[in-house]
Amino acid sequence: MRLRTPTAVACAALLASTVLTACNRDSGSGDSGGKVGIDMPRNDSDFWNSYQDYVKKDIKAEDIDALPLTNSQNDIGRLAANVQTFTDQGAKAVVMAPQDTGAVAETLNNLAEKDIPVVSVDTRPDKGEVYMVVRADNRAYGQKACEFLGEQLKGKGKVAEFQGDLASINGRDRSEAFKACMTKNYPGIRVFELATEWKGEVASAKLQSTLAAHPDLNGIYMQAGGVFLEPTLALLEQKKLLKPPGSKGHITIISNDGIPQELDAIRDGKIDATVSQPVDLYAKYALHWAKQALDGVEVKPGPTDHDSTIIKIPGGFEDQLPAPLVTEDNVDDPKLWANQLEK
Repeated sequence: MRLRTPTAVACAALLASTVLTACNRDSGSGDSGGKVGIDMPRNDSDFWNSYQDYVKKDIKAEDIDALPLTNSQNDIGRLAANVQTFTDQGAKAVVMAPQDTGAVAETLNNLAEKDIPVVSVDTRPDKGEVYMVVRADNRAYGQKACEFLGEQLKGKGKVAEFQGDLASINGRDRSEAFKACMTKNYPGIRVFELATEWKGEVASAKLQSTLAAHPDLNGIYMQAGGVFLEPTLALLEQKKLLKPPGSKGHITIISNDGIPQELDAIRDGKIDATVSQPVDLYAKYALHWAKQALDGVEVKPGPTDHDSTIIKIPGGFEDQLPAPLVTEDNVDDPKLWANQLEK
């Protein structure tokens, strides 16, 4: 992306804690402003619905000049059309969460030609330039899930893995890391890789077939609790396979997302763990970086003042936010975003 060159006198102070340098492009007022176009990726997941709620709150709290929110409904064509609408309406920065990280390259190229910076949330585009990617380390998700299952199963057993859409870097990162960890550290565990395209009904149908062929299945890794939790628990309940942790026949389940329903399922002994994606921080720092882009901030790699690490990636930078493992030991931690929602 061609970032605008600051024209004002160099900033007097360096904010070392945020590893950033910034100068006002236009004047000494400190905020050049500009409209921000924000696209929601889908509304079929409790995780993304929570993200939208946080975005709306943060738009007001941070006084963002946001255009009306759009929703691309997991459709790359609709995302491209929504972005075109943003540019027609004068957007100076765009926040998106492309679910197909390969097909978004053309849209990113079009924005780069218009000198409109992009913040990508949760997903890192395969190609194209972005000002910032705001996400957690998705390879760590797969690694944590592998280690948790490996230890709980004592290195032996059979595990069904609900893979996300492998057209998405998130699905690939989680799947590749999970497989690499299992192969290296737990060769006694057999993994059934079930491609789902992030669809709960697909995961449920494939789990049913897997259970029919392997009734001794004793582990499940769900890469997205927001879409997989409800249909999975419904199927296991129907088959009378939901048994308390520690009891004979218990199927150890770990998920990703950290939605309230997952935390309740941990409390109820229906699943064992999840990796909490910081959806509140996704919204907060997506808008934060959009403002930084509008203000001509130059990003530098390194630790930040919000417990994350900025890394250089092809075509831009990535702010890797922390994503904690949640078990029965810390499920009531008030710092978890799902415990901060109004009941």
